Amino acid sequence: MKIEIKPSKIQGQLHAPASKSMLQRAIAAAFLSEAVTTLNGFTSSADAEAALRLVQDLGQTVQRKGNSLVFSSKNRPKTNQLNIGESGLGIRLFSPILALTDQQFSLDALGTLRKRPLILIENVLKSLGAKCETDNGFAPIRIKGPLKTGMLAFNSSEGSQLLSGLLMALPKAKFSSELLVSNLKSKPYIDMTLRLLTDFGINIIQKEYNQFVIPGNQTYFNSEYAVEGDWSGAAFLLVAAAINGSVRIENLRADSFQGDKQIVDVLKKVGATVNQSDNSLFVQKNQLKAFEFDATESPDLFPPLAALAVACKGISRIKGVHRLKHKESNRAEAIQQIFDKLGLHMEIVEDEMVIHGKQPRGGWVSSFQDHRMAMMAAILGLSAKNSVEISESESVEKSYPHFFDDLQKLGAKWHYLD
Repeated sequence: MKIEIKPSKIQGQLHAPASKSMLQRAIAAAFLSEAVTTLNGFTSSADAEAALRLVQDLGQTVQRKGNSLVFSSKNRPKTNQLNIGESGLGIRLFSPILALTDQQFSLDALGTLRKRPLILIENVLKSLGAKCETDNGFAPIRIKGPLKTGMLAFNSSEGSQLLSGLLMALPKAKFSSELLVSNLKSKPYIDMTLRLLTDFGINIIQKEYNQFVIPGNQTYFNSEYAVEGDWSGAAFLLVAAAINGSVRIENLRADSFQGDKQIVDVLKKVGATVNQSDNSLFVQKNQLKAFEFDATESPDLFPPLAALAVACKGISRIKGVHRLKHKESNRAEAIQQIFDKLGLHMEIVEDEMVIHGKQPRGGWVSSFQDHRMAMMAAILGLSAKNSVEISESESVEKSYPHFFDDLQKLGAKWHYLD
């Protein structure tokens, strides 16, 4: 679907949806639990629904009660042909979990995830004694366990998602394991995983993010777990407020381990008015100055930070471009093309994105079927000289299906063109 978003000021208050990263981890933990578990704060998204379908196909009974999910009895798997949709986290989280049993499964994907390399999953699971085969490095993945525990050394320079999957699966293995990890990226996401595991009674000893000792034969247990709000989605709305209005967002934990919480530090640095409490954040427009930020550990912040940089006086620099290639799109190229269409100046210098402050002129852009590109384009449209048309706007369903509705509640003017 194509939408047109018009220059608009925003003002109001919203409740942040559930973090899809934490929600997928919580779904996996509830599935691994041997007791009845209730997850509170559920918000639907394409990735969350894919994770739910997968555990239900594996025999998990899940009841929906308002914004809660109740995980109760487990039965035999309904099928060994599974699909995780377009969730990059999901395929890396559940592959090690599937390898816990001696049953063979095929785990497939949809959309752009079928074009993203998964050879590291194959290599790591084979090293742990499971049978694992990809389609020349891509989905589907054929997996047959069980995992054999012991010591494993592997390079995690591609990201932290597979490590999170191993940290969730190996406590259920029969014996203890030790992971020696080098070049780990996105450490905040490992903090999120470890916090959730602690909340479910799982004990893991980690030393400086390069050694993880995992006792085996552990039991997951948490009768009721609250899924925290999503800093990643909220970052776009907070940037929108700093650029063109004011907003208060509830359900954002100040003590969250989500890496995208760093948006608060950047907004303060550029000069926006920022007031934070334990569970909410208020941001208001002000004169904004250029900034420098290293997004290597939080690459999902690139799109909202790029939109923020456009509104800042001067030249801003965002480091960590190498982390953008294997996302829903090649985000460095996608941001470049969107900026070109809107008359903006951005260049890549080594590993930095260099952005010159300038008002967008308006025009038509593609979302590249990437939820974060659609949201970035919408934020740029709020302060453009003319309307911005965004094709494939439905891509936001992956993480934040109500994004455009929430923008409208804040006063943004937009409508569908087809």
